[in-house]
Amino acid sequence: METTYVIAGRFAREYILPPVGQALIDHPGGDLLYAAGGLSVWEGNIGLVSRVGEDLPRQWLQDLQKRSFDTRGIRVLPQGVDLRDFIAYTDFDHRSHNSPVSHFARREMTFPKSLLGYQPNQVNPLRTPSVSDIPREYLYARAVHICPMDVTAQSQLVAAFKGGSVTSISLDPAPETMKPVFFKDLRLMLQGVTLFMPSEDELRSLFWGETHDLWEMIDAISPFGCEAVIVKRGSQGQLVYDVPGKHRWEVPAYSARLADPTGVGSAFSGGCLAGYQKTFHPLDATLYGSISASLKLEGSGPFYPMDVMPGLTEARLQALKDLVRKV
Repeated sequence: METTYVIAGRFAREYILPPVGQALIDHPGGDLLYAAGGLSVWEGNIGLVSRVGEDLPRQWLQDLQKRSFDTRGIRVLPQGVDLRDFIAYTDFDHRSHNSPVSHFARREMTFPKSLLGYQPNQVNPLRTPSVSDIPREYLYARAVHICPMDVTAQSQLVAAFKGGSVTSISLDPAPETMKPVFFKDLRLMLQGVTLFMPSEDELRSLFWGETHDLWEMIDAISPFGCEAVIVKRGSQGQLVYDVPGKHRWEVPAYSARLADPTGVGSAFSGGCLAGYQKTFHPLDATLYGSISASLKLEGSGPFYPMDVMPGLTEARLQALKDLVRKV
């Protein structure tokens, strides 16, 4: 089977205490899978590039294959790898990665033994995919999304896929990359990127102390070589800048039922890549991404958006198109 799309990112074993609904305990997730879920709303033939340890339940990889994902790019290392991520929500807008014992106690839930010894914000290089993990066939995919990770890894992945026949590359930067010290690295990396999709907070961090105007920030980045800059603003929607045409749009967030915001940004990115590959227009790409994000908001787990009613995605897409504002 031809691999049309590729997503490169980190796999996670998630422990999530969402704002509403049931907790997810040792559940497959991570930016990799949330982006895959957002893309799968619209398109199939998706290859995944990541790294996991030999202690990962094999059933998880089999379940991905049953959902028609190509897992040849998921490298199983000959050792255990700590893939645990913990997120607890005190309300919809506030999350914590710390003190899991106290969060489980607050909800009067039994603390899972598999979370013992968890340390938040661990930087484990074993979790980050590298160029050597990419199956040769993936270099001939049509479109690739690179999830948040360190600037060196992202730069190497961009260069590798540019060396193949990939026509579209989207990139979601890691928060630690969006700092003034990495400005030159970012300039070099974006020369091979089609869609650059930072969050508002990340963009403000990059231009800390220089300007408060988001459009000025976007204008400063636009000469770096990417074809479009799409700024994710959560409940405020997105700002979209078409670099060659110099067109600007504001896209509101689709009004969705709020259940679990985990992975919404990655689901947006996956949907965005699908939309761009369908239309080759950054505004349409943003609309597709926004609908994927709205579906993810309404439930927990990376594949919740894939199981919605047929026809719902297209109906939401048409409704959102009427709300776009050109700036």
